[in-house]
Amino acid sequence: MNAPLIGHNRDLAERAYAIRRTALKMGQVQGQGYIAQALDIADVLAVAYFHAMSLRPEDPDWEGRDRFYLSIGHYAIALYAALIEVGVIPREELETYGGDDSRLPMSGMAAYTPGMEITGGSLGQGLSVAIGACLALKRKGSKSVVYNLLSDGELGEGSTWEAAMSGAHWNLDNLIAIVDVNDQQADGPSSKVLASEPLHEKWRAFGWFTQRVNGNDINALVAAFDAARNHPAPVPRVIICDTLMGKGVPFLEARDKNHFIRVDADEWDKAIDALDAGFAAMSGASQ
Repeated sequence: MNAPLIGHNRDLAERAYAIRRTALKMGQVQGQGYIAQALDIADVLAVAYFHAMSLRPEDPDWEGRDRFYLSIGHYAIALYAALIEVGVIPREELETYGGDDSRLPMSGMAAYTPGMEITGGSLGQGLSVAIGACLALKRKGSKSVVYNLLSDGELGEGSTWEAAMSGAHWNLDNLIAIVDVNDQQADGPSSKVLASEPLHEKWRAFGWFTQRVNGNDINALVAAFDAARNHPAPVPRVIICDTLMGKGVPFLEARDKNHFIRVDADEWDKAIDALDAGFAAMSGASQ
């Protein structure tokens, strides 16, 4: 059981709840979306955007900002929700999700969306892009940090491990990778498609400062993000986050997991109600 939430961490839990709720509202617009992933990664996004990162919502292209690179482009609904909550994207655009001429396409595209730093195309490329960005930032003398969210499924791509090796070679201490380990990908459980454990030992062997935490525990995430940011050695950092698909909506948590979870038309409101009830119960228990 997670430790009680107090002060700032409790505020972050409320941000995570808001991200989940906004993602559900967007999914309801189209009647579809990678909502199970959005629910599982909301705590990570809340800690990244409301605790760890330096940014200016009114100026998303501010040169001094920290960058958030979404390698897994189909998680865009989750990132849009975070960008709405932080104030980069106007809330009224929620209703345009996935529509014609929308700035919120179903898969993330940097050319369309404020705050979307890269286009997440073929999986396994995001960490390589982040390596290049970190090298460029260092050459410019920038203090900005690149946060790169990738999936456990991407660990089956050789390009990911080439990038991991390069990050250590170049002493990229301005890079923090975040791996979402929800054990799901298009072809089934990631662990059965291509086993990648033991992840902690592998990343550490590649020369990274490595932590593994419950990715749905705000307290643990805050501590891990802080440790990654403040680690003194000139090495890249990775936070391996074990998460639960559909987190916060019990009937989606219990559903047979798949890459694109089915939510029937009458279930969207039920999911929002369940999320609201769960957050109210958690808030009462934390007081």
